[in-house]
Amino acid sequence: MTKLEEMLEHGGSVVILGHVNPDGDCAGSCLAMYNYAKKKNPGTYVRLYLQPVPGKFSYLKGYDEIQSEMQEENPFDLCICLDCSDRERLGQFGEYFDKAGQSICIDHHITNQGYAQANVIDAQASSSCEVLYGQLRPDMIDKDIAACLYTGMVHDTGVFRYSCTSARTMEIAGRLMAMGIDFTKIIDDTFFRKTYLQSQILGRALMESIRFMDGRCIFTVIKKQDMAFYGVDNKDLDGIVDQLRTIEGVECAIFMYETDPHIYKVSMRSNDLVNVSKIAAYFGGGGHVRAAGCTMSGSVHDVVNNLSEHIEKQLSLEDANV
Repeated sequence: MTKLEEMLEHGGSVVILGHVNPDGDCAGSCLAMYNYAKKKNPGTYVRLYLQPVPGKFSYLKGYDEIQSEMQEENPFDLCICLDCSDRERLGQFGEYFDKAGQSICIDHHITNQGYAQANVIDAQASSSCEVLYGQLRPDMIDKDIAACLYTGMVHDTGVFRYSCTSARTMEIAGRLMAMGIDFTKIIDDTFFRKTYLQSQILGRALMESIRFMDGRCIFTVIKKQDMAFYGVDNKDLDGIVDQLRTIEGVECAIFMYETDPHIYKVSMRSNDLVNVSKIAAYFGGGGHVRAAGCTMSGSVHDVVNNLSEHIEKQLSLEDANV
C-alpha cells in the first residue's frame, strides 16, 4: 500500500490543492486525484480548489466541480497537494492546508523541500501525474482518470520531447492509452491548437526576440500594454518560451511578461548545458533542470543582465570542461 493509499484508507473529508496559475500537469494531477478519491470512497466529502483552469482542459471529468473562490469549510481531515513545490504557491487556498488534520504532497519539482507531513517527491519523474500514477491502484484507474494523467504528462514533457521523458514515462503513457482515451485529440486540442490571438501574440514575441551571448541565448518580452492591445492574458502566452528554445543554435531561452510596472514573470528553458532551476531558485523561483521560472523586478535590461550573469557562469564552466 502506498503512502497516499494509506492516508486515504482513514477516510474523512479531503481537499485537493495545486499551484497558482495551474498548467496542464497541475490540472491533470489534481483532477485525476479528485476523481480517484471520489471513486475510492464514494460518499466522502471531497473538494478541489484551484485558481481558474484554462477552458481547453474542460473535457476532463470534474472540471466543472473545481472551486476557484475561498469558501467557509470545516477543517479537512486530509489535504493532498499536487505539483506544488512550496506552501506559498498554494496561494490563498493554503489556508485549507494549514488547518487540515493530515497532509501529503505529491510532486516532481527538484526544488521541493517537503513541506507537508508526508511527501512523495520524485525529481526524476517527468511530471506530477507520473508520480501520482505510482501512488494509485492500477485497477482503480478508469478511462476518465487516465485522460487526466495523460494530459498532465503530455504537457510537462512537451508531448514526450523534453529530457525529463524516460522509458518509464513512455511505459505509463502506453498503459493510459490502452484505457481507450482519445490521445490524439488530447494532444491536438490542448497542446498544439492556438486561437488566432494566441498566434498573433506568439508572432509578436518571436519577431521582437533578441539573441545574445554569441547567439547561444535568446529573450523576448511582452508588456502589459501589448497584452491589452491583442486582448490576451497570461494563459494565452503558453508555448512561447518553448518556441524560442527550438531556434537553431540556442542553448537557453528566456520569456518574460509584465504583471505590474517593472515586475516580470520569467520563464526559462534550456537544451543541454544550463541548469535553469538553479538560476530560478537564486531569484526566489524554482522548477526543473531544463524548465524553470521566477518573478523579477526592474527594467527589462536589469532582468536580462541579472539572468545573463548566471547563465554565462554555467556556460563558461561547461566550455572549460570540454
